[in-house]
Amino acid sequence: MNSGAMMFGLLAFAIVIGVPVLAIVAMARVGTLKRRLDDEAPQLIARIYGLEKRVSQLEQALGAATPLPETDRAPQPSAAAPSVIAPLAPPDIAPPVVTKTSESWPMAPMPRPPVSVPPPIAAIPNKLQKLPDLATSRSASMSPIRERNENFEALVAGRWLNYVGILALLFAVTFFLKYAFDNDWVGPRGRVGIGLLLGSALYPWSQRLLSKGYKYFSEGIAALGTATLYLSLWAGWHYYAIFPQSMAFALMILVTAATFVVAVGRNSERIALLAQIGGLITPVLVSTGENHEVALFTYLAILGAAVLGLAWVRVWHWLLPVQFAATLFFFWGWYEEFYNQTELGVTVLYATIFFVLFAVIPVVRSWREGKLEGLEITIVVVNAGAYLTALYEMLWPQDRWTLTIAVVALAAAHVGAERLLPAGREVHARAMRILYGGMALTFATLAIPIRCDGRWITIAWAVEGVILIWSGLQIKFPLMRWAGFLLFAMVTGRLAVISIPADTFLWNERFVTFSVAVACFFAACYFASKPGDAVGHEEGLMYVATAIAANVLLIAALSLEVWDVFGRMPSLGIDKGHAQELALSSLWLVYALVLLAVGALKKLAVVRWQALTLLGVVIVKVFVFDLSFLEKFYRIVSFSLLGLALLLISFYYQRQLAGRGAENKS
Repeated sequence: MNSGAMMFGLLAFAIVIGVPVLAIVAMARVGTLKRRLDDEAPQLIARIYGLEKRVSQLEQALGAATPLPETDRAPQPSAAAPSVIAPLAPPDIAPPVVTKTSESWPMAPMPRPPVSVPPPIAAIPNKLQKLPDLATSRSASMSPIRERNENFEALVAGRWLNYVGILALLFAVTFFLKYAFDNDWVGPRGRVGIGLLLGSALYPWSQRLLSKGYKYFSEGIAALGTATLYLSLWAGWHYYAIFPQSMAFALMILVTAATFVVAVGRNSERIALLAQIGGLITPVLVSTGENHEVALFTYLAILGAAVLGLAWVRVWHWLLPVQFAATLFFFWGWYEEFYNQTELGVTVLYATIFFVLFAVIPVVRSWREGKLEGLEITIVVVNAGAYLTALYEMLWPQDRWTLTIAVVALAAAHVGAERLLPAGREVHARAMRILYGGMALTFATLAIPIRCDGRWITIAWAVEGVILIWSGLQIKFPLMRWAGFLLFAMVTGRLAVISIPADTFLWNERFVTFSVAVACFFAACYFASKPGDAVGHEEGLMYVATAIAANVLLIAALSLEVWDVFGRMPSLGIDKGHAQELALSSLWLVYALVLLAVGALKKLAVVRWQALTLLGVVIVKVFVFDLSFLEKFYRIVSFSLLGLALLLISFYYQRQLAGRGAENKS
């Protein structure tokens, strides 16, 4: 099947499917209108009947110069007031009937007001002007239905049919030109010239149609002209070889720029989107399948800069996501096909240019509108992630220092972008600041494992966590403090999972790492306890959890050191396993006593409860494990130490209770 038959088949399919669909939609709308008319017809008839009855009574009263009947007479105005006929009641509400009963009239008869002389006949038209216009009333009741019907009709006939018509004309022109070309009516240069002249002529015709008020039709004509120019230029270079690739590329850029100018002048996002799509398919149309990195990426950067300028002068929402998606498509398509290590510097440069463009455009939009839409927020996140992925692919692992510096620069760039955002306390302004601040914090955190190994990652995260908490307390920014808690949780997880070597007692990498983490945890709790640093209830619980985690990490570090040192002891007739268990019980018992003393001196119930909890663990260990597995000597020592400790603790609490009782009596 040749291309002409295929195109004819597509056109026939569109007509066969599209026309019935439009007819069905139109019938559905007409049916809805008919049902609404049927529902409102009885009300309209009742109103007409009531109005005719009132007008007839009014004409009879005025013609005979007699007052209206008692039931329909309006109160007569005073002599000083002008004579005005009272407004008629709605037709669907019956006028009130006045009955003269003993309850409705006072005991003493009141004099009736004098009957006013009816106005002259000449005044009747003025009086009748106050009667509701039947045609106007019906038109008003029908206006919502008519308006919706006319809007739908304008949508179908004015816009959809315009698009279908433009497509049909494009097919017709294509078929005609192909027929003429197949029969050699026109040579190659004439064919391209006809296309260029026809496409160029459609622009002023589109402008003339716009001046006459045909907005959608003029936009369709402009679209047809742009498509004709692109196809003619592509055919002149690729199909007929009339001019070189560079000229075709330059002319397509010129067409894109002209269409952008037309779109800005008309404030039409549809024409701008058409120009953008034409500009994005230009590299595909002039592609030769060879590696032209500089030309391709320079062109994409220029097109992105044009979108940046349009984001400043016009509030258009679709240009940015389309440009961003196309740039990612071209970049990663080229990277997969042509990238090699010799092009590292140039590729990193263009990747950085693309990142800056799509990081700045949302900032510009926020200055114009004061907020970011959902798509723009997605672009901020995906743009940073795509740039980091590109850097990782090109720099890891041979250039770790360069990658680390780049990630730190990313963090600084997001901090700078956050500072460029418009000031304000609205929800949108705070959300944008949180977004950019969170991105900066994420990149600063990622820089640590990129450059560091093992224990240094844990140490760096612990230090960063306490810095974030301290900074958040200083500037009263809770998000930074919660980020610090998140880093503390990551530090705790790493210390629980990752094994760090330790060859000497205390002075080794493992104990130093644990000690730095514990110090950072306690420092954060100390900063939060200072006067003036008010924290919420949930955050206060997080500081309590941090203090508990610090104690757990410290007792774990000491336990590992004690276990290892007794395990490395030379054989002196003492079982190493029993010695390790006894040393571990003794260590936990001493640590519990220290915690209890600190809690008593500082009057911290949380610390005392930690001591009692650890003491409970020691009791369970001694009575369950030590009693079952240790030999007699080790049992004696273990139970003796535990008993003495429990007696001391019991004596302390009894003394405290006695002191409180004496205070209460006094």
